[in-house]
Amino acid sequence: MAAIAMLLALSAPASAQETPTEREAAREVLQKMDALERSLEVPALVARLSSTSATRDAVAARARQLMESEMLALSDDICTHPEVGYKETRSVQKLAETLRTHNFSVEVGVGGFDTAFKARYRGGSGRPNLGVIVEYDALRGTTGAFHGDQHCAQGPVGIAAAVAIAEFLEKEQLPGTVTVFGTPAEELLEPSAKTQMHRNNVFDGMDVIVRSHASTTTSRPAPGFGTCCLNIDGVKYTFGGAPAHQMTAWNGRNALTAVMTLFQNIDSVRSNMRPEARIQGIITEGGAAPNVVPDRTQADFYIRYPDEVYLRQVREFVDNAAKAAALATGTKVKIDNYGSARDGISTATLAELAFAYLKKYGAGKVQEAPGKPQGFEESGSVSRDIPGVGFSAYTSDWPNHTYEMDQDNLKPVGHGGFTVQAQAMAALLHDVATDAGYRAAVEREFTGIKALFGEYLQALEKAYQVPKVADPD
Repeated sequence: MAAIAMLLALSAPASAQETPTEREAAREVLQKMDALERSLEVPALVARLSSTSATRDAVAARARQLMESEMLALSDDICTHPEVGYKETRSVQKLAETLRTHNFSVEVGVGGFDTAFKARYRGGSGRPNLGVIVEYDALRGTTGAFHGDQHCAQGPVGIAAAVAIAEFLEKEQLPGTVTVFGTPAEELLEPSAKTQMHRNNVFDGMDVIVRSHASTTTSRPAPGFGTCCLNIDGVKYTFGGAPAHQMTAWNGRNALTAVMTLFQNIDSVRSNMRPEARIQGIITEGGAAPNVVPDRTQADFYIRYPDEVYLRQVREFVDNAAKAAALATGTKVKIDNYGSARDGISTATLAELAFAYLKKYGAGKVQEAPGKPQGFEESGSVSRDIPGVGFSAYTSDWPNHTYEMDQDNLKPVGHGGFTVQAQAMAALLHDVATDAGYRAAVEREFTGIKALFGEYLQALEKAYQVPKVADPD
């Protein structure tokens, strides 16, 4: 145990943020964060909580029994009937029916979305308020929707854990409520469902929120500020031109040439951007007929960077590339920033215990070194305000967003990993519900890291100064 504590203490500052620039610029902030982590004595806390506990293991066993008796079949059903974001009507119906069977009241159509839901166990009252986020949208593929990110299993996993802990609290007459949140369209930013649901107060009052996600390894994040997939601006660039016959194209203005020039302009300035930037775009509209000059085209981009401060510079490069493309081609451009994802907060008190339970219940391909910091949900909005953790167990031999990962949904590798996630999730919720000291440690860490977030952003502002460009003679 002493060796583990020393390793955590020595590695925390180095692994606390994603890029060397972030770590160097925010060194003082990370030192404060490291002092907070040391004071919490997380390894000792994890060792105490994950030691022998008959009640915890009974809750985990109930989650396993639920997975094997009904939830894996539900997962298989949703996996083989994929529905893309905001169209997950059948999936929501199946999940809601299952929740009602297990004594949850279910409200469908919350937070401004027809396929979002909130389900609360009827038998609970008082604090703590335990939340479980589940997703169910499929990926948009060129040949149709498919569950290559295994979202189809998140509902069954989360419901198994929620039912197990809710039944336990009711049986033991312990205080606490259990709520399952159905969050649609994780793969879309138009708009970010979790962000809008949060703004509409759907998650208010939760003391902790958990969720699961597919992975090729069993891992956990380091404490700090971050997100799974970089900070993102989702932006559409729509070009307007004038139609004409292609044989006399000078009578029009070609919006397709404009959108192609946008891509060329972006490529021309990539060397002036930090290498961690990711600019990913597709042409969603390219014209209607080859003999007509296209008068309307559109490109959809995800513009990404590890932190939101330098992302602003990357975004300015891309916006200017679009404006220049319009100017050069005699067209006009409309810029629509339709969605965003930002850093969330990750805590060692939750992540390390979740990781310990994943290993305890048999997760495979364990990655011992902590990964980069990341909030428990990708939009960064909920996880900036409410403590939580994502359970990432080995559930596939293939990378995310592949047809092979979709196929693993129905195989032992998927079923086994999903069951481990449900057990580990139920075990952690048991500890949150029954151990006031643990809840206090989670809250202290979360509040402390959140208080440092402003200092972190200010430090990065100084690091990412924009070069002064002189007027030419």
